[in-house]
Amino acid sequence: MQNLSLILVPVLAAQKVVGDGVIKPLGHHELLLVLVQLSLLLLVARGLGELMRRINLPPVVGELLAGVLLGPSLFGLLLPDLQALIFPKSQEQSNLLSVISWLGVLFLLIVTGLETDLKLILRKGKTALLISLGGIIIPFITGFGLGWLLPDSFLANPEKRLVFSLFIATAMSISAVPVIAKVLMDLNLIRRDIGQVTLAAGMTDDTIGWILLSVVSGLASSGKFDFGTIFHSVSAAILFLAIAFTIGRTIVDQILRWVDDYVGGIAASISVVLILSLSAAALTHALGLEAALGAFVLGILAGQSRRFSNEAGHMLEVFTAAFLAPIFFASAGLKVNLLTLLVPQTLIFGLIVLAVACVGKFTGAYIGSRVGGLSHWEGLAMGSGMNARGAMEIVVATIGLSLGVLNPQMYSIIVMVAIVTSLMAPPLLRWSLSKVVMSEEEARRLEQEEQDSRSFIKQIQRVLIPTSGGPNIQLAAQLVGYMAHQNSIEVTSLYALSDKQPQSKARRTEATQVKDTAAEQALASVTEEMRLPADTTLQTKTESGRNKAQVILNEANKNYDLIVLGASEQIRPQKALFNLLVDRVVQEAPCATMVVKSHLPQSKGEICKIPQQQLKKILVPTVGTEYSKNAVEMASTIAAQTGALVMIVNVINLPQVEYILYEQRSLNPVKEIAHDLLEQQAAIGRNLGADVKTYILQGTSPEREILKFAQTQEVDLILLGSSIRMVTGRVFFGHRVDAILSKAHCPVAVITVP
Repeated sequence: MQNLSLILVPVLAAQKVVGDGVIKPLGHHELLLVLVQLSLLLLVARGLGELMRRINLPPVVGELLAGVLLGPSLFGLLLPDLQALIFPKSQEQSNLLSVISWLGVLFLLIVTGLETDLKLILRKGKTALLISLGGIIIPFITGFGLGWLLPDSFLANPEKRLVFSLFIATAMSISAVPVIAKVLMDLNLIRRDIGQVTLAAGMTDDTIGWILLSVVSGLASSGKFDFGTIFHSVSAAILFLAIAFTIGRTIVDQILRWVDDYVGGIAASISVVLILSLSAAALTHALGLEAALGAFVLGILAGQSRRFSNEAGHMLEVFTAAFLAPIFFASAGLKVNLLTLLVPQTLIFGLIVLAVACVGKFTGAYIGSRVGGLSHWEGLAMGSGMNARGAMEIVVATIGLSLGVLNPQMYSIIVMVAIVTSLMAPPLLRWSLSKVVMSEEEARRLEQEEQDSRSFIKQIQRVLIPTSGGPNIQLAAQLVGYMAHQNSIEVTSLYALSDKQPQSKARRTEATQVKDTAAEQALASVTEEMRLPADTTLQTKTESGRNKAQVILNEANKNYDLIVLGASEQIRPQKALFNLLVDRVVQEAPCATMVVKSHLPQSKGEICKIPQQQLKKILVPTVGTEYSKNAVEMASTIAAQTGALVMIVNVINLPQVEYILYEQRSLNPVKEIAHDLLEQQAAIGRNLGADVKTYILQGTSPEREILKFAQTQEVDLILLGSSIRMVTGRVFFGHRVDAILSKAHCPVAVITVP
C-alpha cells in the first residue's frame, strides 16, 4: 500500500498541475438533456409515423415531420423557452444527438444492404448507371445556373460566386439513399425491380455526389481547383468498391463462418456484421468518401453470406426501424425554421430553388430511365424516388454553412428543399408505381421469393451429417447429394468420438490408430456417396466428447438447419426407436432432423459401400399438416434431381356407424376434402420441379394401406413428415410412423422439425 501511494501521489499532483488535461465525464445536465431529447423525438416520430400508416402513407413522412414540429417552426413558436431548454443552441449538446443520428444513417444503410439483391442490380447495372448519370448531370447544370443567377443577398461572400454555384449544384445533385430505402421498405417495394434499380442508382448518385462535395469543399477551403483532391476521391471510391466486391466478399464470408463455427448465435452474427460495417464506414470516411458508402457495401456483402441468418437480419431491421431510424429522420427536421421562409423575398426564391431542384432531378432521372429502357411510368417513379434529398442534403448545407459558402438564409432554403422533397417522394412513388405494369418475369420472381420465404427446403442452408459408415448413412448421404444439386447448401460431415479410452498407454495408442482409420473411412464413404456439385462447400470433422450424442448436439448448436442421420445398423434396444444415440439427437436437436432407414441387407463389417440407389418412385403420405408439407418439399427436391415420380397419398375412412349421422355416411365430402388437400400439396411439389401424382386410399388402417400401396407400386423411397411425441427415453412419432419404419420393404426417411 505504501508503494502504491508513492506512485499515485505524483500522478495526482501532475493531474492537478495539468488541470485541463483531465478528460471530464459527460455532465449530469448534458446527459439529462440528451435522454429527454431522445425520448421526445422517438415519441413524436413514432406517433406521427403510426398516424401516417393509418392514413395509408409511409411512416417516414411522419418521422420527418416530427423534427419540423419539434423545431423552431412550431414548438419554438408556441413555447420558445421550453423548446430552447430541451433543444439548446449548443454545439456540444447538438453533437451528442448528431452521433446517434449518424448511427441511424449507418444502421439503416446496413439493413438496406442486407435487402439488396446484388445479382439483380448487376443485371440492371447499365440502367442504374444511366439513371444515376442523368440524375447527377442535369441537376448539377441547373443548380450551377441557379447559383450564378441568385441575388447577392443569398451569398455569404458575393466574391466567391463560383464556389457558391458549385455548392448549390452539388446540393441539387445529391439524393438521400436512407430516405429512399425507408420509403421503399414502408411501401413494401424494396424487392421490386424498380426498388432495386432505384437503390442502385441512388447509391451511385450518392457516391458521385460525395466525390463532388469533397472536391467543392476543397475548392472552398483553398480557393482554387485541386486536381489532386479530385483524383484521390475518384480513385479511392473505385479502389474501395473493387476490393470490397472481390477480396472483401471472401473475407467477410470467412469471418462470418469462423464466428458461426466457434461462437455461434444470432447475437454473435449481429455483432460481427456491425463491427465490420462500422469499420468499413470509418475506412470510407478516412478515404474522404461518405461513411454511409462503407456501411451499405458491407451490408450487401453480409447479406450475400449464407452464414448470416435471416433471424439476425430481421432483429437488426426491427431495432433500426423502432429506434435509430426515427431518431435520425426526426433530428434532421430540427434544424428547419420555416419562419425564416415567411420573408417574401426568401419565400419567392425558396420556391424557385425548390422548383429547380425538383425539375432538374425529375428530368435527369427520367431521361436516364428512358435511355436505359424503362417505361414512361417507371421513369416517373425513378424521378420520384431520386428526388428525395433528406438529411444528406442537410449535411451538404451544414458543410457549406461551416465553410462560409452559405449564409443562414440560403441554409434554411436548402434544408427546406431537403424536407419537402423527402415528403414528396412517398405519395409520388405510390402514385407512379400504381401505373407501372409488372412484367411476367418480375411477377414470377416475386411470387417465387414469397413461396421460398415460407418454404422448409429453401430455408435449409447448412446440413450436418454425422457418420459412422454403414448403409443407412450412406443412403442418407445420397439424398443429401440430390438436395445439394437443387439448392445451394453447405455440408458438414462429422465423425463423433467418445473420450472413454483404455487404461494402458499401449492400448490407448492402438485404439487411437483404429479410431483414426475408422473416421477416415466413414468420412470418405459419405463424401463419395454425396457426389456434391463442385461449388458446394464441404467440411469434414472429427470431434470427441463425453459421448457421441453430445458431440453431435454441440456441433448442431452452431446454427445448422438440418441434421441427417442414419438409423442404427445393429439391433436396437427395446426402449429406442432407432438407437440411444439417434433417439437422443432427434429429441434434443435445435433444428430439423431427417433419419434414414435403408432396409438394405446388412453386409459384414461396419462400413461397406452400397450401390447408388435408383429412385424412380417416391411415396409421401400426407394429412395436410406442416410436417407433411415438409416431407413433400424434400421428396420433390430429390425427385427434381433424380427424375423420380412423387406419389402423394391420403388415406380416408369413415368412423364407426354409431358415431355418424345418416346424411354424413357418404364418403363424397371426405373425398372432396382429401382431393383439395392433395392438390394443394401437389402444387408445392410441382413448383419445385417434380413430377407429381396424387392418390386417395381408403381403409381402416392407414399404415397398412400405405405399406400395401408402396409394395404394389414398387416404391423406392417413403418420405414421412412427423412431429415428436414426448415419451421418456425414446423417440416416438406415433404408431403409424413406427409401423411404416419397421414394416416397409423399401428405404424410409422421417423428417421432423422441433
